[in-house]
Amino acid sequence: MTSAIAGVFLFRSQSMKVAIVGGGAAGFFGAIHVKLNYPAATVHILEKSAKVLSKVRISGGGRCNVTNAQASISELAKAYPRGGKQLKKVFPQFYTQHTIEWFESRGVELVTQADQCIFPKSQDSQTIIDCFLSEAERLGILIKTSCGVTALSQSRERLALTLSNEDVIQYDKVILATGGSPKLTGLDWLARLGHKIQSPVPSLFTFNMPQEPIRNLMGVVVENAITKIKGEKLTASGPLLITHWGMSGPAILVLSSFGARLLAEKNYRFAVQVNWVNEINHEKVLEQLISLSNEHSAKQVQTIRPYFLPTRLWYFLLEKAEIPQDRKWSEIGKKGFNKLLQLLTNDEYEVRGKTTFKEEFVTCGGVSLESINMQTMESKVMPNLYFAGELMNIDAITGGYNFQAAWTTGFIAGKLL
Repeated sequence: MTSAIAGVFLFRSQSMKVAIVGGGAAGFFGAIHVKLNYPAATVHILEKSAKVLSKVRISGGGRCNVTNAQASISELAKAYPRGGKQLKKVFPQFYTQHTIEWFESRGVELVTQADQCIFPKSQDSQTIIDCFLSEAERLGILIKTSCGVTALSQSRERLALTLSNEDVIQYDKVILATGGSPKLTGLDWLARLGHKIQSPVPSLFTFNMPQEPIRNLMGVVVENAITKIKGEKLTASGPLLITHWGMSGPAILVLSSFGARLLAEKNYRFAVQVNWVNEINHEKVLEQLISLSNEHSAKQVQTIRPYFLPTRLWYFLLEKAEIPQDRKWSEIGKKGFNKLLQLLTNDEYEVRGKTTFKEEFVTCGGVSLESINMQTMESKVMPNLYFAGELMNIDAITGGYNFQAAWTTGFIAGKLL
């Protein structure tokens, strides 16, 4: 770089004015890193609502699952049904291990759960919010709430933002971090600028089963079930929670994430198959049942639960198999064993709708990654415009992965390359 060019760059970086549209996780992370990279720049966070970091506040049941302990980039990328391939290439710039170091270096103590989810030690999302607000104040970032952006246009080498109060302000660089839009119309303004848009549909939702009696087992948890969408290749495993409306838990949410578009096309009417014992070898399951029968032949079936199934679920499956609870194991017979085998390994339930977490909704869709230079997060159709977070067609399963995508993309966008 010649001294003349270096001088121009230094002048521009010192006088640079940057807007981050959206005061959520990705927006704050992007804003902080703009200021860290360009200390003399003027940085504004523009948030349309009255409060910032609202989703951070309620995420993880108010505890904020900031990231995941997964240290392998290849495995980490597999958690993203949309965007995983592209993130795999940029995670070396900033991924889970960097996130842990970033928060801990700012005094936020973190703890890792058995399921590899990482939370603040305080178990309170306010700790993360306070960290961001403190950094923003320390760096001199101006936060403007109740300040929506209604239009964006190019004005020579600058970008003009029209605000909800009709003011028009020009910026040198703009990072869009407005989060996922549940409706396609919410992305029309970006489409008009020339960006390719992937229609948004819900992801990470629970299954409604209004006609299924299993809802009466509300609160029952099976620690490691296998789930599958009938007739499709979609499968998942993990804890399954029975709710008053149907089924939830990671084994269901992962299915909804990877099957977001497919299930939307089915209008959320389909059958889910459940393997309650997490054993795909049916012969082994049958052997287990026969072994229990031989060992406890004189005992009633209700007293001996295969695979340590929850008691209420075992009673439910016995009723579904039309086997009286007081029947002895020696009296089950071949037909009874086959019924139990089928229910334990391939139980089936009709799904008729979904329930989304309204404040924590995650969308599949957004600005297509084809319209974004993923190495810099800059728009390919409008120079000096950058993206971060869920506004892009990136989403993940539960476990801190969606926040990690926000940190990674915010970090890269904040370089303003």
